[in-house]
Amino acid sequence: MSTRQFPEGFVWGAATASFQIEGASTEDGRGPSIWDTLCAKPGAILDGSDGTVACDHYHRWESDLDLLRDLGLSAYRFSIAWPRIKPQGNGTVEERGLAFYDRLVDGMLERGIEPNATLYHWDLPQALEDKGGWTNRDTAYRFAEYAAVVQHRLGDRVKKWATLNEPWCSAFLGYASGEHAPGLTDPAKAVTAAHHLLLAHGLAAQALHGGRRPAEVGIVPNLYRVRPASGSAADLDAARRIDGQQNRWYLDALFTGEYPADIVEDYARFTDMSFVQDGDLETIATRIDWLGVNYYSSFVVRGLDAPAPRAEGARPTPWIGTEDVEIVPNGRPVTAMGWDIEPAGLTDTLVRLSTEYTPLPLFITENGSAWEDVVVDGQVHDPERIDYLEQHLAAAHDALGAGVNLRGYYAWSLMDNFEWAWGYEKRFGIVRVDYDTQERTPKDSARRYAEIVRSNSV
Repeated sequence: MSTRQFPEGFVWGAATASFQIEGASTEDGRGPSIWDTLCAKPGAILDGSDGTVACDHYHRWESDLDLLRDLGLSAYRFSIAWPRIKPQGNGTVEERGLAFYDRLVDGMLERGIEPNATLYHWDLPQALEDKGGWTNRDTAYRFAEYAAVVQHRLGDRVKKWATLNEPWCSAFLGYASGEHAPGLTDPAKAVTAAHHLLLAHGLAAQALHGGRRPAEVGIVPNLYRVRPASGSAADLDAARRIDGQQNRWYLDALFTGEYPADIVEDYARFTDMSFVQDGDLETIATRIDWLGVNYYSSFVVRGLDAPAPRAEGARPTPWIGTEDVEIVPNGRPVTAMGWDIEPAGLTDTLVRLSTEYTPLPLFITENGSAWEDVVVDGQVHDPERIDYLEQHLAAAHDALGAGVNLRGYYAWSLMDNFEWAWGYEKRFGIVRVDYDTQERTPKDSARRYAEIVRSNSV
C-alpha cells in the first residue's frame, strides 16, 4: 500500500455534541431542550434512554481533553448548549453556563488544542419550541442574539465558529419524519423550519463578523452523493429530488442566494413559501470563511411507478413528497447503522463543492462509523472502524489531489455517546464509554488514528 502524505498544517481533530455527551441536564441553571422533552416521550428513543447523564462530560471534561491531547490531536470540534447559556432561549444569560465553556476552552488551549465551536447542534431551548420553534421566524433572531453573547465571552480565545450543524436534520428529521426533536410530522412546517434555520445562520454570521473580535465563520451541512439506480427518466428524477432536498437546497442558498427553482416547485404542493421575506436570501448568503462537510454515506435511488405503501408503524419520509422514491442497496458493505460505505462519495462531494460552489477552505467536520463493538480483556478491537477511517482519509487525499482546498479532518466521534433516537444502542466513538462506570477506553481505532496524526499520512 502506498503512503499518502497530507499537507503541512493539516488540521487533525475529533468532534462531539453537547447533548450527546454533557449530561448534567438540570445543573447550574441549564434549561430543558427539545431533546429532553422528546426523550421523556414513551417510545421516542429506541432504548428508552435520555441525556440526563450521557457521558458525564460536564464533570469529566478535563480527563476527556486529556484523551484528545494524548491522541496528538490539534483541534476539537465541540458544541455549546444554548439552554445552558439562555435557559429560556432569550432574556437572562446564565453565568454558570458560560463559565463552564470558559473552563473547557481554557483547558483546550492549555493542552495545545484549537477550539472549534458549534453554536447549534440541535438542542433548542424548549421555551422557544413552545412558541413554535424553528417554524417561528423570531427564533432566528433569538439565535443571533445568543451567538453574540457566546462570542463576546469566548471570542478572545475561540476563532473558528460554526453556526449550525446539519440544518437538514433539524428541519426534516425534526418536523417531517418526526424521528428527531421536536418529533413533528408536518411537511409545511419542515420547509418553514429549513428556511428559518438558514436565516438564523445568516443573522448569526453577521453578528459574529460584527463582533469586537475576529471570527472565522462557517456552517456544517450533512452532504451525500446521490446517484440514480439507472438512466431511466424515473430514476434520474428521483436523484434530482433527493439531491435537491438534501444538498442543493442548502448549498444554493448559501452560495448563490437562491433556492433551487425545481425544489421550490416540488414543495409547492406543501407550501407557498410565503415565510420567505424580502432580503432573507441575501442574509442567508452572508459571507462565510469556511465550510464544514459531514459525510457518512451515499444514496442510490430509484423512482417507483407509484408511492410505496408505508409499513405499519413506519415514519413518514424526511424527503417530503418522495414517497415514490426508493433508496436501494448499492452492493457495498454497510455499518451497524445500515449505511452504505462509499469513500469515493466523499471525494466526489468535496470535488463538487470545490468546482460548483466555492473555493473556500473545506473541513471534514464529521466522518465515522458505528459498529457492534465487543470488549475483550478490557480492549476493543475494531478493524472495521479502522478500515472505514483509512478508506475515507484516502478519499479525502484524493480530493486534495484533485485541487480541493481541504484543510482538516475531524473524526466522529471522540467517544461513544447518546446517539439521538437510537439512544445508547449505537457506538461511533474511537474511545469506548462504559455507561455504568463512565470509564473511557481508547479502542484500536484511537491508536491507529493517533499514528495517522503523528505521521500526517495514511
